[in-house]
Amino acid sequence: MSEVLAVLDWLAEAVESVELKLAVTVAAVGVLCIVLVSYSRLQSVVSERSKPLYGDVISTAVLTTTFLLTLTVVVGVWDQADTIREGYAQLDLGGEILAKAIVSFILIVGTLIFRRFVKRVIDELLGSASAVTAHQREISHRIAQVIIWSVSLVVVLGVWIDDLSGLLVGAGFLGIVVGMAARQTLGTVLAGFVLMFDRPFEIGDWIEVEDREGIVTDISIVNTRIRSFDGEYVMVPNDVISSSMVTNRSKRGRLRIEIDVGVDYEDDVERAAEIAETVVGDLEHTLSAPGTQVVTKEFGDSAVVLGVRFWIDRPSSKRRWRARTAAINAIKREFASEGIGIPFPQRELSSRAGADVRVDDGAPPRNAGGTGETTPGGGTDEADGAAASEQATRGEEYRMTEGRNDD
Repeated sequence: MSEVLAVLDWLAEAVESVELKLAVTVAAVGVLCIVLVSYSRLQSVVSERSKPLYGDVISTAVLTTTFLLTLTVVVGVWDQADTIREGYAQLDLGGEILAKAIVSFILIVGTLIFRRFVKRVIDELLGSASAVTAHQREISHRIAQVIIWSVSLVVVLGVWIDDLSGLLVGAGFLGIVVGMAARQTLGTVLAGFVLMFDRPFEIGDWIEVEDREGIVTDISIVNTRIRSFDGEYVMVPNDVISSSMVTNRSKRGRLRIEIDVGVDYEDDVERAAEIAETVVGDLEHTLSAPGTQVVTKEFGDSAVVLGVRFWIDRPSSKRRWRARTAAINAIKREFASEGIGIPFPQRELSSRAGADVRVDDGAPPRNAGGTGETTPGGGTDEADGAAASEQATRGEEYRMTEGRNDD
């Protein structure tokens, strides 16, 4: 320590004027900035000409040395050696503490070098595997970083603290409290890691989850971003995705489309199926393998329903709707030219209602035998005649036809 302070005193005596001190300080800081800018370039050059590990070691050593020299020059030029002596005396920094500080510094620098070495190993091992995406490699690197720095922090604390048991127990309780308070957030993060490594879908896939469908644009640890076909961006939490049914429509690079076609009961269904299969199979979007299939599905209300199934490649919403439109137009046009009818939905509603109704209001008879008598009240008394009324039976039949048209 005394040698370093002697160097600082010599710098303070060598540079006396303020202008010269400013010039030396600017020069030292400029050299540090140049090293910081060219740091990555130096590492790449050394790695290309020798081993990548040597590039990490040399570049880190140059950066560390430049930083220490810049700090020494600035402190010495501005005559801060006495301040360091006073602080050293007040803190009573002996040789043991100085040794611990040096060991801690070496551990931190070694952690930086080892972290880059691990990143390079992960890139080389996982980069050649086609099943591992760049996003998964990045996540693996981040996890390795967390583990390396955690271990390094524990080792550095072990240098300064003799017994880490109390600290580790406190950290364990703190972890439990934080985990209970943020269990949903932690569950989302864990679900994000599961999605990244399980890979039910990737960026660019067309998925459907909880009545939402679109193209995956980003997968983070917390959520997944989907661009819907309406141009909206939907953020779906990863825990929702992990607990829901997810449909990946572009996983295998192809998609099956099915169109229902009605054929008139009076036409030849088998011939209609052959025509539909031939027409759809000749379309531009249709794949030759798997081939087009036409199945008879059911007896409909006004037609025999055929299911026309065909496949397209590179599935997307635009390609799906273009293929459906082309298939429907082609089937309609070919059926019309071949005289095969595609009937409209038809319904016939009929009703018949009849009833004999006898009306009796409970009043006394007002007329009997066709004669009338005058009551004491001055009115005509028809009580001697038997009055009967009968309502004629009504029948009503109606028919409503929504329409019938054979193409």
